[in-house]
Amino acid sequence: MNTTRLAKKASQLRLSAISIAENMQNGSFRSLYRGQGIEFSDVREYLHGDNVRSIDWNVTARMGRAFIKQYEEDKELSVFLILDCSRSMESGLDSSRLSQAQEAAALLLLAAEHISGAIGAVFFDGKIQFSCEPKAGRENSMMILSKLDKLDSAPDDEKTGGSVLPNAITGAAKLLKKRSLVFILSDFRSAKWEKPFARLAQKNDVIAVKITSPTDSELPNIGTVPFFDPETNKKGLFPTLSKRFKHEWREANRQRTDSWKDFCIKHGASPVLLSTEDDAALVLSRFFKQKARL
Repeated sequence: MNTTRLAKKASQLRLSAISIAENMQNGSFRSLYRGQGIEFSDVREYLHGDNVRSIDWNVTARMGRAFIKQYEEDKELSVFLILDCSRSMESGLDSSRLSQAQEAAALLLLAAEHISGAIGAVFFDGKIQFSCEPKAGRENSMMILSKLDKLDSAPDDEKTGGSVLPNAITGAAKLLKKRSLVFILSDFRSAKWEKPFARLAQKNDVIAVKITSPTDSELPNIGTVPFFDPETNKKGLFPTLSKRFKHEWREANRQRTDSWKDFCIKHGASPVLLSTEDDAALVLSRFFKQKARL
């Protein structure tokens, strides 16, 4: 691990992460701190006005008078990152989708650390490359950050073609013991992720961050260019000077994006578009500020 590079990167991102953390903590995700995250503490005698639903009937029967259960709120916010590092994420113009996803993930990780949250993650391409259940503490966050830092320097022979986004989502759901704030950072160029996504969103607050590139909607006028799909190895030719082709390319992307947004919203998840040309800190800050106003 290049510790100097990692420390410098963490330092640069930390100030932005603090702003994100404050909005994350003050926004509509505050419900994650209570309700779903309470643990049984003790029992006490029933008092007039207490909620009868809290009566511990076993203790009441044993003692001959009414007792109610007491709980302690779990103040720890659990944050989980699902990061796509498949070959399609390596595409982009000045910067790749993967590098943008890495920076966004690092910001979210440092933000969660700032509010003393438990952090877990799954990184995947054609197979699960790394996973860990949510844990609090700087040691755990630095371990995940170091894994994150190594993604773009992994040798090609360690990378697997395809995308196991459905498996990553299913695996994440199994690792989460309580309702959590889950971020999926991906280009969503995979099949059969919808059902696992819907199930995950039923029990967690899911933020779907779709990593995009300007070429998704607009192709430069450079003539007929060869195309190669790194996931399927398919090849083709793109007539970028054709107005009809460019219109169909733009329209197809619009329809895919609208369909993806509608699916997320339908299942209670929050869709966020993050372009390779965007400032990741700014996009995330705006998202959480908007949530804080709801």
